[in-house]
Amino acid sequence: MSGNTASDHPASRTASCSCGSLRLSFRGEPVRVYACACLECQRATGTAFAYRARFNQEAIVEDVGERRRFRRLTDEGRWMDQIFCPTCGTLISMEAEVMPGALVVSVGCFGDPDFAPPAALFSARRKHGWYELDEAVDQKD
Repeated sequence: MSGNTASDHPASRTASCSCGSLRLSFRGEPVRVYACACLECQRATGTAFAYRARFNQEAIVEDVGERRRFRRLTDEGRWMDQIFCPTCGTLISMEAEVMPGALVVSVGCFGDPDFAPPAALFSARRKHGWYELDEAVDQKD
């Protein structure tokens, strides 16, 4: 990541960790917004699912702050890095072998209640029974 600042380019939205020391700003809309209910996403977020927005790396206009990575392997044996703030522990983004050139950001880090809803729910078979989805959300096992 480049260490660019927002003054270099106008940003349309900024994600930050709980303490504010790790920030990512993006130009434009995400490529995709989705949710995932796989067990690993449930563990990583500490809740029933992950709600994420995928951006191309080129959309990053600000990248500020120290971060740590936790690398895990998927069920298919590919790597996935969960990127978090070393101070407050917020899981702000992830990178995956299957998505080269992409950064997937935890939507809650944008602090925007009007953020686009997920277009799909992955690992729908692991969805908690109490959670109802809009019928427009494509559920994929």
